[in-house]
Amino acid sequence: MRLFRAGFLAAAAATVFAGVTGREKVQWVAKPLMMPLLAADVVTEGTAVARTDRAVLLGSLGAATLGDILLIDPDNDRRLIAGASSFAVMQAGYSALWLRKGARPHAEVAVPRLGAWLGAAALLRAKAPTVAVPLTAYGATLGTAGVLASDPALAPGAKSIAGVNIPNADPRSRLGLGALLFTISDGLIVLRRLFARTDRTRRITEGIILATYAAAQFLLADPAAHAKPTQPHHS
Repeated sequence: MRLFRAGFLAAAAATVFAGVTGREKVQWVAKPLMMPLLAADVVTEGTAVARTDRAVLLGSLGAATLGDILLIDPDNDRRLIAGASSFAVMQAGYSALWLRKGARPHAEVAVPRLGAWLGAAALLRAKAPTVAVPLTAYGATLGTAGVLASDPALAPGAKSIAGVNIPNADPRSRLGLGALLFTISDGLIVLRRLFARTDRTRRITEGIILATYAAAQFLLADPAAHAKPTQPHHS
């Protein structure tokens, strides 16, 4: 395990613990460290990543850092909207990376995500109109990145089931799973906002949101998944 990624896992564990137990002070220390630790891993281990791709990846992690800080208080709608805006920048960066790698949308992946996005938009409009428009806009960037990350072209050697590449030894094969975990995490944010009523339920849900988010970023920000393909040698 590389040093900075190990540090990320420790910060993520502390963040999840703080979310479940309501220790906001611990979150203020641990959560803002998560993405910078992944960024440090990209800087130190990403020598095989193209310069432009590395810059986009680091910019995306920077936007995610701001979003993480804003969402330490997920029950504040103004912070929720601002955090979603930061993560929209991050999702746009990830989409640019997948597009540069040749990913393209496919109907079997896009259609179910489009249906989920429309359903979430209708639910938000009915239950939380004050945040419906910005969160629906963010959902479009999330869905776009998720569809592109699931393109089999990103990991030619991976099997694909239900529109998701099955992870194998190739780090690129894990991008689709990372995007799916991100979608689950953000979907739970909406459900928590609309339906979690008790303090216990909100904390448990927050822990799951943070755990799936951390796992998603761990997979998506691996510089090995963004490395330039090695050129075959010809004799």
